[in-house]
Amino acid sequence: MRILYSITLLLLCITAAGASAQSDGAPDAFDDLLLAARQAQGRNDYAAAAGYYKQAVRLRADIPELWANLGLMQDATGSYADAVASFQKAEQLKPSLYVPNLFLGIDYLHLNRAHDAIPFLQKAETLNSSDPQAPVTLGRAYNSLGNFDAARSAFQRAVTLDPKNSSAWYSLGITALKEVEANGRKLSTNGANSAYAHTLFAESLQEQARFKQATTEAQAALAADPHIPCVHAQLGFLYLAQGQKDTALREFGAETSGCALVGLGRAQLHLEMGEDNAALLLLVELWKNDSGFVVTHLPLLVNGLDATHKKTFAEFVDSKNAAGAIPADFVAPLSATLRGSPQPAKEFVSANSSGDRKAATMPDVAAATADARAGRYAHCAEELTPGTHELSRSTFQGNGDTFLLVASCAFMAGDYSLAAKSSKLAAAEPAHEPAALYWSIKANEKLAFLAFSHFEELEPDSPKTHLLLGDIYRQRQLMEEAESEYKTASALAPNDPAPLFGLASAYSQDTKQELALSTVKTALGISPDDPDLNLLAGEILIEQYKWGEAEDYLKRSLNAQHPLKSQILPHVHVLLGKVYAQTDRPQEAVHEFQMGLSSDDDGTVYYQLARVYLRLGNKDAAQDAIEHSKNLEQKRRERAVVALQDSGTSTSTDIP
Repeated sequence: MRILYSITLLLLCITAAGASAQSDGAPDAFDDLLLAARQAQGRNDYAAAAGYYKQAVRLRADIPELWANLGLMQDATGSYADAVASFQKAEQLKPSLYVPNLFLGIDYLHLNRAHDAIPFLQKAETLNSSDPQAPVTLGRAYNSLGNFDAARSAFQRAVTLDPKNSSAWYSLGITALKEVEANGRKLSTNGANSAYAHTLFAESLQEQARFKQATTEAQAALAADPHIPCVHAQLGFLYLAQGQKDTALREFGAETSGCALVGLGRAQLHLEMGEDNAALLLLVELWKNDSGFVVTHLPLLVNGLDATHKKTFAEFVDSKNAAGAIPADFVAPLSATLRGSPQPAKEFVSANSSGDRKAATMPDVAAATADARAGRYAHCAEELTPGTHELSRSTFQGNGDTFLLVASCAFMAGDYSLAAKSSKLAAAEPAHEPAALYWSIKANEKLAFLAFSHFEELEPDSPKTHLLLGDIYRQRQLMEEAESEYKTASALAPNDPAPLFGLASAYSQDTKQELALSTVKTALGISPDDPDLNLLAGEILIEQYKWGEAEDYLKRSLNAQHPLKSQILPHVHVLLGKVYAQTDRPQEAVHEFQMGLSSDDDGTVYYQLARVYLRLGNKDAAQDAIEHSKNLEQKRRERAVVALQDSGTSTSTDIP
């Protein structure tokens, strides 16, 4: 429909041009060719239509719309290089035409030339700022280049133009997750022992209800930086989850950063003690300070309550509302959250970006800092970005501390887009990188959740929706639910290997290795050169001690046309090292283990390398590898990780 709509508009222009200046010696030939092309289009015979347009441009090579129509037909038949040449001619003849610029971007992207696509897509968006197709394609181009910040902004413009564009919402969610993944790698590489890395890990463990391990990580964060904000409050919630009310109260009292989470924690304490009125007064005070904070963080309090306390408090809220004792705009979000249907956070606009936003002035850092300490996070962000939602390195003369203040205030107020932008700018300074990555990861996680929620609303029975749900369940170790969602996605999209990959992964994690292997082989029948599928097949076969078959699949994963992600390559080399070690090829095993050492975070790879060195009679190298293994294992223990990823590999320091 998109192509045909554009073609129809262009044909109107071509007909007018043809009527005013027909080719010499053949007064009807040009119009006949246009008519034939139009009829071929009507039959969806785009190849025939392209043929007629080729003849037409030989007669009238001066009409830019004619070249554009030829390009559209070539695009429709997948002849992207030819389409680019035609659109280039149209753009040269009339640079202000929207369609040639748009499709030059689209077709350059088809040809994996994202750098070439971007200028044309930027121009197309300028020429027609009301069509979401240009920013959607621009976002995809930026994504392919790893510029996730620019991609996210482009997709946000697209969904603003067309809130029902499910593809744009999905792409926005994927982009946010890619930025989470990239920044997670940076944080684990450059700041693994930082307070922010420990805090992020603690939050992840808390979501998995692994409260004791989360407590250890939060304590490690405070040991790394006693002044890191809100971690005492986080510990308070963790102790509440473990039934330690007195310890939780002590932690809430120890929070010196002015973190408003303390208010939520104390409200939960009141509720658990049956003091509903005291809890409500605290919540109303928080609401008056910052409604965005309460909407976005209220589930933290409610999720910690048992069903009885939730029900009792919900009824208490109803009675107080009837008496007019609760702010009118607070009743709906509070009641909805208590009854299990929390309202979504503010979307991709500033928390105070309504029409009454104050005029642009100089940022007031002192006032913003005071607002942050008082729990007025939206006011804090407003003080720092008055009259605008745009940020650049020049906004605060490149001051990373101020960008971090924007990021933290915006996140706490539920303005995740601003938080992501400001954390990106703060990360440019190495001293601020761990904190900036922390806020970026948290903000992009929220953006992804919101985007996927919109996508699911628009396409509730889409294969992508079930695939996403499968991934979420699998990450939470809910394997039966994950398997069900992957099966549904596969039934809806039988030619897509992605649901089968998820299903095979779930089967493997659920120790259903035979089902996992048969499923991944089915997926490989659809996409035999997929590196991730081949890698998964190799991993499953190693679990079954089928070394020869595993080797074949692992080599295919390394030699695939589309390479594996760079961070996965060391893991593949470790697996090949295992294969070689088990098939009496110790020298090759040493080589592979050495190539995989960067993935060793618990000493297991060094340990396996030591065993191979012993088989080769190299005791000095074996002992050196053991020392590395001990050091890594100790660091792993210090980070409070209980289980090794490869539970089948010994970590004993005694070499048999």
